[in-house]
This record gives sequence, C-alpha cells and structure tokens, in this order.
Amino acid sequence: MLDGPLIAEWLPVSVAALVLLLVAAGVAGWVDAVVGGGGLIQLPALVIAVPSDVATPFILGTNKLSSFFGTLSASWVYLRKIRVQLVLLAPLVAGAYAGSTVGAALSRYVPRDVLTPIVLVAVIAVALYTLFKPTMGLHHEPRHDRATAVAWRAALIGLLVGFYDGILGPGTGSFFVILIVGVLGYGFLQASVNAKIANLTTNLAALVVYGVHGEVLLALGLAMAVMNITGGFIGARMATKRGSGFVRIVFLVTLSILIVKLAWDTVVQFTGS
Repeated sequence: MLDGPLIAEWLPVSVAALVLLLVAAGVAGWVDAVVGGGGLIQLPALVIAVPSDVATPFILGTNKLSSFFGTLSASWVYLRKIRVQLVLLAPLVAGAYAGSTVGAALSRYVPRDVLTPIVLVAVIAVALYTLFKPTMGLHHEPRHDRATAVAWRAALIGLLVGFYDGILGPGTGSFFVILIVGVLGYGFLQASVNAKIANLTTNLAALVVYGVHGEVLLALGLAMAVMNITGGFIGARMATKRGSGFVRIVFLVTLSILIVKLAWDTVVQFTGS
C-alpha cells in the first residue's frame, strides 16, 4: 500500500493511493470511451493501491463498479451522435450478458495462468492484422444485409467476448471493436458505440455476481466512478468528432499496451519471479 494514513475503514486506502486511483479512473474512462481497454489502466492501479490483505474479488468488483458508470456515460454520448441497429445490438447485448455471467461465475475456478498466454497470442494477431490492413474500419461498410446473418454473428461475438470479460477482462472493449469491424464490416466509430453498450452489459453482469457476494468496496468504487464518468464523457465526444481514423490509432496504442501487460504476466507466471 502507498504511504499515508488510512482515510477510514470504509475507504481502505491512503490519501496518496486515493489520488492515484482517481487519476487512473479518469484516464481509464477516456481510453475505454474511445476504443475500450480502460481496465488496462484502472485494474493495475487498484492492485497497487489497495492493501494486499483485501481479497482479489473485492478489487475486481470495485473495478467493475467504476467501469460500469464510466461506460454508461460514454454510451450516452455515443447514442446521441450515432444511430445503432437493434438487429445487431439486441443479440450482441444478450450474448454479452450471458457470456459475462458465466465467465464471472467460473472466474473463481479457472486458473488465469492458463488463459493469459492464449489471450496474448490472440491480441498480437489482432494488432498485426489491424496494422497491416490500414483501411480496415475507416469506412462503414456492413457486409451482411440479412437480419438473421447479422443477428447470429452479433450474438456469437457477444457470447465469446462477454465470457472473456467475466473470466479475465483486460481489453474487452478492444475485442468487441475488432470483431464487429472484422466480422461485420463496421467502421471503427460505429463499432465503438455498439462495443460500449455491449461492454456496459458485461460490466453489469459481472457486477451483479460480485455484488451478490458483497465483493465491492462501495465508497472507493463510487469515488472512482465519478472520475471514470468524466473521462468517458470527454473520450466519447473526442471520438465522435474525430472519427474512425482517430479511433483506429487509439485502438493500436491500446493493443500495444495490452500486449506488453500480457507478455509481462506470462513471463512472471513461467519464471515465478
């Protein structure tokens, strides 16, 4: 834990740690609003700042609480600027909620050291694919006209990414974006608004699981949520003004950070250091 007196038993961090967490939540909200992946910033900050005697589910639950409200604010901004299609959004959200619920329930039993290397390979593949296809996602060109073709693909994307979010989590928004762009042919900006709402759903599903078990630091989570909301609002406005090219750049930067984090986690797991 960072140096400094405890603020109170209901807010179990020092003043310095609280400042760190509030700043991290604001930056995470901005990143999450633009392209997803704010958990890459917020979750490590919680791990560093919260005392080591606090159980991991409380850290995960607090992260979900803050992220939920930040994603909610970003979704509201996007929905005011960009139209969504229910034929995509409804099955995407339904699949995301189901997948996240199952993933969060199983997260207590599935060893993360098995998942991390697999996700690392997937993220590297996604980054290279995006990098070497510079025009991908810059134009909104849906590939499927039939509602059923869009619906089942969207449901499958929601189920897979939702499950990943519930069981592991980092980069969930980015996975939603790249699959909607790559599979359905959406532009990065249009994919982001759907990804935000789907990510909002997965956060809610996981939050319900943690909340039922009382595994949320409520006061800390709400304090961070205020900053996450602010960052999300600013990020969503910037994304809608600057378009898909801007979102693509932030997407690649976020994937780079995710690759570094997952690579480090993998090295630590296999070396035991």
